[in-house]
Formats: sequence, C-alpha cells, structure tokens
Amino acid sequence: MRKILILLTALVIPVITSAQAQINTKKVKIGDFTEKITKVVLTGNSFLDSSLKSDVANKWRVSPYEFCTLEEFEKLKYYDDYYFLLTVSGKFKKEDGPGIDLLTLVKGGNGASGGINGLLEVVSIPICPTEDPSGREFVFLPVLLDIIQSYTLESMEKDISGYTGLSNYSMNLHKAAGMEIIFSENDLSNEITREFRDLNFDSDMVITDEDTADGYVFELEPNTLVSYTVSPTTPQPGSYCYKMLINTQTNELYYYRRHKISKKFGPGFLAEDIKRINSYRGRK
Repeated sequence: MRKILILLTALVIPVITSAQAQINTKKVKIGDFTEKITKVVLTGNSFLDSSLKSDVANKWRVSPYEFCTLEEFEKLKYYDDYYFLLTVSGKFKKEDGPGIDLLTLVKGGNGASGGINGLLEVVSIPICPTEDPSGREFVFLPVLLDIIQSYTLESMEKDISGYTGLSNYSMNLHKAAGMEIIFSENDLSNEITREFRDLNFDSDMVITDEDTADGYVFELEPNTLVSYTVSPTTPQPGSYCYKMLINTQTNELYYYRRHKISKKFGPGFLAEDIKRINSYRGRK
C-alpha cells in the first residue's frame, strides 16, 4: 500500500502508513500469529459492530480472538501479545478527507507510540466508501474476513505472499477458464460501453444489477466469480478505486487491482481490466 493517511473509526488519529516499508521480514515477525490473541476492535457503530461480531464468530478460525473497544486498543497496542483487527478510514494525500474504509490487521508492540503507523501491518483490504456506503459491505464482510485469514497464513509460509500483497491473488485467474464471471453494473467504469461489451464479453461474463450479483454470494454459487469494487462516494483526482473478483463458493480472491481515479479514468473496472481478465481466461 502506498502512503495513506489512516484515521481510526470514531477517533481522530492521523497517521501515515506504508505497507511496503513493513514487509521485509514479515514472515518472521508474524510467525506467532496463530498463537496470539487477535483483538477485534469495535467501532462504536452499533450496526457495524453487530455484523462484525456475528461474522467474526462465524468466520474467524485461525487464531483465538476477543472483542475490545477503541479505548482498550489504545492501552493494549503496546503489547506484542496481541494482534488487532480494526476498521480504519484511509485518505490519500491528494484527497480532502478520508475516502474509503479498510479492514486492517496489525501486530501490537514496538512503535505503538507512533499510532497505527508504528505497528506492523499484516494486511489491509478495502471495505466500502467512508461516506454513504451502499450496504453492500455487509454482504462481503464475511468474504473479506476469509481473505485476510488466508493471506496471513500464506504470508507466514511464503515470503512472496508478504512481498507482493493481495495483488498476487490475481494469478488465480488462470483457474477462471470455464467459470462464470458476474459483474454488477455499478462495478463497471464508463469505459465499458455497449460497443465494448459486445466485443469483449461472452456468455460466461454476465452484467447484472447489484442485488442479483450479491445473490450469488449469499447462495455460495459454485464455479462463479463476482465483482466487488471500493472507491470514494465522491471520488477526486488522486483517489483510488479497488477492484476485486471473488470466488463465491470458496471466498478466494481471483483478481485484485487498483487504479488512480482521474478525469480520464473513473471508478469501476476499466477496459484494461476486462482485457486482462480475458487474457487469463484464454480469450482474446
């Protein structure tokens, strides 16, 4: 992750985080992850916290966990006996304010006096826009929890996972041949015109409405990938859009890329994303 300003949800704690500066010895530093308690930090938002409690109880399987408040996190972050799973808001340097919320896993201990910036970041994944989220994040929260756990376990085993981050999962696209790929209409950029669709989409790539797309996630539909994008509700030049394709049966991440939003490139899957996906599927 490039340098972004992180604000703890419900607290005003500006810091700068750089994942790239923290991954050099990640495999060694997080080798105790499964043995330590993961503190799931509640946000103070009753609706979000209710979903977080339920989804963590149903999905978290790789380490012991406990819930704590933001105030408790501030006291406990100095101890390397704990890992912390937090909801944070991210602001890129050209943005006027936080644009997206992320779910981030960090390790407590040395450097905690510097805030989130001082802690070892294991992984962060976007959840939703900071302002006016659609509610789709509640559909994908259990999925994102699975992705975080899978990535962390792989990073404990293989240095390459820690070095390349979530984008390495795009290599899974070679397994997508013959799978159905479902795109929510709202996840496509304005580059995906009717003419472009006719040339680049086929019977295995379906564009549908958001509710129908999310239904594949609820039903754990086999042999299917579903799109999910996260960008600010009101993006500015310099904001970023994150794009994902997720296996609805296994919750594996098959595609993970981001692009900088500009006057030319708006939020959503770009034409180059669709062409790249088709190239992995063996379709020109």
